[in-house]
Amino acid sequence: MRTTGSVVAVVPARAGSKGIAGKNLRPVAGRSLVRRAVEAARGASSIDAVVVSTDGDAIAVEAELAGARVVRRPADLAGDEASSESAVLHVLDTLAATGEEPEVVVFLQATSPFIDPADLDTAVARVRDGLADSVFSATPSHAFLWRIEREPDGAGTARALDHDGPDGTARAVNHDAAVRPRRQDREPEYRETGAFYVFRSSAFRQHHHRFHGRIGLVVVDPRGAIDIDDPSDLTLASVLAAHLDPALNGAP
Repeated sequence: MRTTGSVVAVVPARAGSKGIAGKNLRPVAGRSLVRRAVEAARGASSIDAVVVSTDGDAIAVEAELAGARVVRRPADLAGDEASSESAVLHVLDTLAATGEEPEVVVFLQATSPFIDPADLDTAVARVRDGLADSVFSATPSHAFLWRIEREPDGAGTARALDHDGPDGTARAVNHDAAVRPRRQDREPEYRETGAFYVFRSSAFRQHHHRFHGRIGLVVVDPRGAIDIDDPSDLTLASVLAAHLDPALNGAP
């Protein structure tokens, strides 16, 4: 790996998961989620190396077979309350100890099985060219969002009002409820997909957060903007793979 001006992809992939046991090793169309993330990063021409941060032996083996370097994550950074930022910072500290800290970090989440390498190259270019300090993947949304009002309970804690009861009130969040413009007449908003985030390592060390400075986004194909949280997501992803995988691999 180049030690000056390099770009490193970091894939946090801990062994524990509440929603799906062994989630990062679960397959979508024959390839595990962690393998898919590694291979997407390796397919990007701007990325010099891929590092998987994990506390799991099986994940480490799968990551190495897919072509990634493995950084073993300590137990205190692998629990349910540990942030992804802490895993990325640990990787940077590990690389810095051997003089390999990159200029740019591409933080990928293995729970997004359809990451397009071309989108990663676009995001890296925007950071390197100074167009943004932090770039993330997003997809357009025209959804009308609502929120159920909350009120303090007897202990002073906010509780949701029963939206089926006489006192429940729904409030419009991103629109005027009395105005129903056509989809084509509304400016799109953008939903964060969670697939990837790109930023300079020096800025990340300063802010300890993936969002900082001038924030930009890369609009990704909404068909593949799926995040694996429960078994039904895996089922859907397996169906979508037949249509999306050939396109991501350069097939017509």
